Amino acid sequence: MGSVRQIAKVTGVSITTVSRALNNDPSVHPRTREQILAVANRTGYAPNIGRRVTTQIGFAYTQEMTISHPYDAAVLEGVVRGLDECHYDLVVLNMQRDKRPGESFTQFFMRRGVRGVVIRTMAATRHVCEAIAEEGFPHVVVSERFDSPNVNCIDCDSRPDSQRAVEYLLALGHRRIAFAMHNIPDRDHLDRFDGYQQALANHGLPIEQELIFRQPFTLSGGATVIEMLFSLPNRPTAVFFADPLLGVGAVKKAHALGINIPEDLSIIGFDDTDMRFAVHPTLTAVCQDARCLGYEAAMWLTRVVAEPTQRGIHRTIPTFFEINDSTGASRGRQDDGHAATDSPPRRNGSGRVRSGLK
Repeated sequence: MGSVRQIAKVTGVSITTVSRALNNDPSVHPRTREQILAVANRTGYAPNIGRRVTTQIGFAYTQEMTISHPYDAAVLEGVVRGLDECHYDLVVLNMQRDKRPGESFTQFFMRRGVRGVVIRTMAATRHVCEAIAEEGFPHVVVSERFDSPNVNCIDCDSRPDSQRAVEYLLALGHRRIAFAMHNIPDRDHLDRFDGYQQALANHGLPIEQELIFRQPFTLSGGATVIEMLFSLPNRPTAVFFADPLLGVGAVKKAHALGINIPEDLSIIGFDDTDMRFAVHPTLTAVCQDARCLGYEAAMWLTRVVAEPTQRGIHRTIPTFFEINDSTGASRGRQDDGHAATDSPPRRNGSGRVRSGLK
């Protein structure tokens, strides 16, 4: 591993200049700083944090996502709770904005004084997680799945319950069922889409492209889907929203247009927190516990920091399907009095359902 003295020798500058550059002193010329950081990265230099505060864990994210989204806010809440129980402090890091040119991820994290990182990424930046894992820095990724055993990750598998949700709509007599997802799909949204497709395939129903909608995961995105749905000449009788904000935005827009839920349109949403209770009628939803994801990630990471010999982690936390008031029998079934082939699953005491799907 390189030292300040070695870097000074290679770059031909003083030890003082190297030290200033490594500490981002503005008095160092940008070109000189880049040269020093490039050599530091090449020689494997990492600052000595022995005298710094070492009870900090980073929550690292990229600019492709935002921690203002309810899901990410809930994950962060869980991380904070876990770290607080273990007497660690949290540092929020934007890896694209804060990382210096020529600096390795290990150097970046150590410069910021963190001993491990919880990483939130998007599909387009999965390579960042793989690079961090390759460097061997203590880490855990939330909400993305990796095949590599080197990348530690915790996520939810929403595919089975997404299939269960669509099976429920089919049991209520719905046959034209729309699906709405984020316009930049990540693994989670694709899992939900897979569940939707599998349920239709099991009933011999085709995937109709005009019923697949991709919008930004915002309230206005959900409103746009409702407008598009009701502009179709042959409207669907039900829709599954694969993102919480899309579903809530859809319900609000439906009310504004005088659309009755579930009489005119059955809606199933997705919920990471408790947003299904924030609208009327309460949304039937596939649910995952985002706070639990963050908490489990933080607890595992603190154990790794304390005991580096801990084995890696690839953990999947189950989702659940909860029937509430936004779904009902299709209008066609109500009008003709015919029952669907399968009976819909019933609620248990908590509103969660059981079905034959395994």
